[in-house]
Amino acid sequence: MTTSVGKPLPRLDGKPKVIGAARYSAEVQVAGVAHGVIVGSRAPKGRIAAIDTSAAEREPGVLAVLTHLNAMKLPGGAEPADQGDRVVQALQDDLIRYSNQPVALVVADTLERATHAANLVKVREQAEPHTVRMEDEIQNGFKQDQKRPTGTIPGDQVTGDPEAARKAAHAVVEETYETPPETHNPMEPHATVAVWSGPDRLTLYDATQGIFGVRKKLAKAFALEPENVRVLTKFVGGGFGCKGSAWSHVVLAALAARKLGRPVKVVLTRPQMFAMVGGRPQTKQLVGAGATKEGRLTFLRHESTNTTSRFDVFLEPAAMVSRHQYASDSISTKHRVVRIDIGTPTYMRAPGESSGSFALESAIDELAVKLGVDPLEFRLKNYAEHDPEDGKPFSSKSLKTCYDMAAKRFGWEKRPRTPRSMTRAGMLVGMGMATSSYPANFNPAKALARLMPDGTALVLSGAVDIGTGTYTVMTQVAADAIGLDPSQVRFDLGDTEMPEAPRSGGSVTATSVASAVLAAGGALQKRLVRLSVEDPDSPLRGANPEDIRVEGGKLTANGKTDSFAELVKRAGGKPIEERAEVKPDPDRKKWSLHSYGAQFAEVLVDPDLGTVRVSRLVGAFAAGRILNARLARSQFMGGMVWGIGMALHEHSVYDEKLGRIVTRDLADYHVPVNADVPVVEPLFLELEEDHQVSPAGVKGVGEIGITGTAAAIASAVFNATGRRIRKLPITPDKLLL
Repeated sequence: MTTSVGKPLPRLDGKPKVIGAARYSAEVQVAGVAHGVIVGSRAPKGRIAAIDTSAAEREPGVLAVLTHLNAMKLPGGAEPADQGDRVVQALQDDLIRYSNQPVALVVADTLERATHAANLVKVREQAEPHTVRMEDEIQNGFKQDQKRPTGTIPGDQVTGDPEAARKAAHAVVEETYETPPETHNPMEPHATVAVWSGPDRLTLYDATQGIFGVRKKLAKAFALEPENVRVLTKFVGGGFGCKGSAWSHVVLAALAARKLGRPVKVVLTRPQMFAMVGGRPQTKQLVGAGATKEGRLTFLRHESTNTTSRFDVFLEPAAMVSRHQYASDSISTKHRVVRIDIGTPTYMRAPGESSGSFALESAIDELAVKLGVDPLEFRLKNYAEHDPEDGKPFSSKSLKTCYDMAAKRFGWEKRPRTPRSMTRAGMLVGMGMATSSYPANFNPAKALARLMPDGTALVLSGAVDIGTGTYTVMTQVAADAIGLDPSQVRFDLGDTEMPEAPRSGGSVTATSVASAVLAAGGALQKRLVRLSVEDPDSPLRGANPEDIRVEGGKLTANGKTDSFAELVKRAGGKPIEERAEVKPDPDRKKWSLHSYGAQFAEVLVDPDLGTVRVSRLVGAFAAGRILNARLARSQFMGGMVWGIGMALHEHSVYDEKLGRIVTRDLADYHVPVNADVPVVEPLFLELEEDHQVSPAGVKGVGEIGITGTAAAIASAVFNATGRRIRKLPITPDKLLL
């Protein structure tokens, strides 16, 4: 039997995107649509003392100006609908909670008129004392347990005897590492088109990573039955976590459409995306580590504090990575959350592990240097054969293979042992490395596989393709499961009228949805085999089902063949379908479930200007079964490139006096561009199938590529300059001090 899974099939959505046939949420054509533009607050905290909308309302084409004075009160409120949801601001009161919070929505017949009128709305604000500085509130940090698919994980954890383990250490490192607030900048801005059909049926075309989460949010807010809310998302131009929740603009679009009795579209501007749709929170992380003379870890301590809003809670689980990564006599971790006057942060690619791996891996590198041990050798000395937190066996762990693959490809043996000892064309050369890891998550998912009268198949699941290639890989999985060529399968997604699937985030889509598609496709194939052997007119009548080969839309046994199309025709000519639902097996709890990898970086540092250029990145990853080699490589590479941005560029800078982000566009908020991206080589194991993680053997590849990258670059900068940078991003001023 031939298989398409794993092969580098080109993106099925590639051509539609290139020729402009792919319709993103803001581009969906809806008759009579009006345009809404949000007016944001200036103050970061306070109340609306007065609001004058008269000038805006007099403008031609203006249909309505919604404020807290005339907006419909949401019967279900603006509170979260589930653990992945956020509190939103939907003009329900006069409170100002953060800068650029929605305080009005202007709706007009064109976008230009709505934008002009929005500038005429006058808001008099009664400002109150505020702070956007973590340091001002850090003494009020509080504990918050973290919810994950495997259950609630306590914010604090201790194994072994920390005091005794510290005393046993020959060398100790105790340092504080900081990551700044960062903002998602997907190419596609957030956008929603809301359409009401009567008072109790709502359709949304939304730029979201989770259509069922949006349905749940809107159903709760408007007190509707979930089945009366339909959400469609066929294409997403990047999400990275910020589109994982239904934010204020989604609810506002629905409010305005309800009031006007006509469709309303709301599209956020780039500056608005720096305020009301979350971002990676600032973290301050204390990491302590100690080891014997021989290089064996005796204790590991990781305490992380992150910022959140005054009105909601978001925990960045940065210390989680230290619970599983290395063997140590004692490991202790803590998480604390600090409230300041900002919008609520949210998930950003590899939430927790990306920022946490910078701190942990930097400390491990510092300890290795202090002991005079090669950083790779030090990691191998402390390789965890079982999960250090609870002693569980790893479901699969090919980290040693990753170390070996990446080190050989990178040429780690050429690394200079002494900082500032290697130059190239007048530049200081440095090399660094780090471990990558990410939890292998798995959520319940459903799928439908339908054989059509012409012998082709339609497979449906309500997932969302956020640009990762879900259309393509699910087509491959379905084709193999049913017994068809990929060209004979159409996979569709992005509609809440389809079988339910989880949010596309946390590297769960390939893991979960592929398992559901595999189950539905397998059930359909078994049914077709059964129909064929039981059909008196079939050439395979009476054949042993185990002897039947299914491939290319044909069933073959004993030199005889029955085609799918003929089988359907004899069965009445109507489509034949099977549904499947997959859930995490209780046996998953017996295992520690993670993806692993190794990152190696080379940097060039200008000794006079302090500028840093990454000249090479090599990463090797073991992330379960690879569904499509081409798309997996793209995902690993994307994560590694984002790691360059995390290490050297990204920082949402607040004006502390005004309480607002001042780096509010791509001119001021720097992300890596082509000139910043050198040789990036992602390597990966294609045969690490892990059926403890999921029935499909998949672990997911979306997040792990960014974990460890920033630490590898920071360690390379140290190797080049002798200066240890513990506060990201690594900018020239920090190297010239």
